[in-house]
Amino acid sequence: MPNQKILYITTEMYPYQEDTNMAAVVNKMALKMHNEGNDVRVFMPRFGQISERKFQLHEVIRLSGMNIIINDLDQPLIIKVASLPGERLQVYFIDNEEYFKRKQYYFDDEGTPFPDNDERAIFFARGVIETIKKLNWVPDVIHLNGWMSSFVPVYLKTYYESDTYFKDARIVLSLYNEKDAELDQKIGEKLKFDNISGLKALDKPTIQSFVIESMNYVDMVVKGDEFLEGDLDIAFNETPTQKSEYLDVDSINKLY
Repeated sequence: MPNQKILYITTEMYPYQEDTNMAAVVNKMALKMHNEGNDVRVFMPRFGQISERKFQLHEVIRLSGMNIIINDLDQPLIIKVASLPGERLQVYFIDNEEYFKRKQYYFDDEGTPFPDNDERAIFFARGVIETIKKLNWVPDVIHLNGWMSSFVPVYLKTYYESDTYFKDARIVLSLYNEKDAELDQKIGEKLKFDNISGLKALDKPTIQSFVIESMNYVDMVVKGDEFLEGDLDIAFNETPTQKSEYLDVDSINKLY
């Protein structure tokens, strides 16, 4: 079914990240939908190891310049854009000097998770939502990939609940076996600042607990990895949300 507006929100995508299943899957899904005549946009964080020169990223001045308040601090939102190499598919990058300039993703060189991973995820989620609204582009399908993107449906169904902009969008969540880590214990206070409370994930805030929490806020859960591990697999089997087993890329349009 062409002529759909499909938004991919992801933390990884080939060729900006290599050698991961998520990066490869998102690349293939987005390209397939794009080549079938859909209006596809991709949003991801501008992690420090993504070369702006190599991939020809440039700032979109009309979209940049907003501030997002996190933990009572104003954080400037910078939007960069590039075309996927060799394709006419636009990828938007959420950037902020404090949150995304560092060269590692979520863990430092000693393997310790960054203490502000929670704020980075909140900033990314709100940055994507605000930028989509500024683009005046309303997606039919929002497909989430990667743990940071799981904050998007939580925000859409709480903080932005009275905002009708995304009311007709259907949200798909792909699950992957990502490395788990604790999030800042004070994340509850930061979310409370945005009038978000009562989440089960706040009992023991981790990367995985928020992915599992977000299953309650989406329309469809699908396996991004063919076999899920541990608590993620249990949560997938127990969720009352409509779900799908692993789909090869050729079948993804049936999902939409």
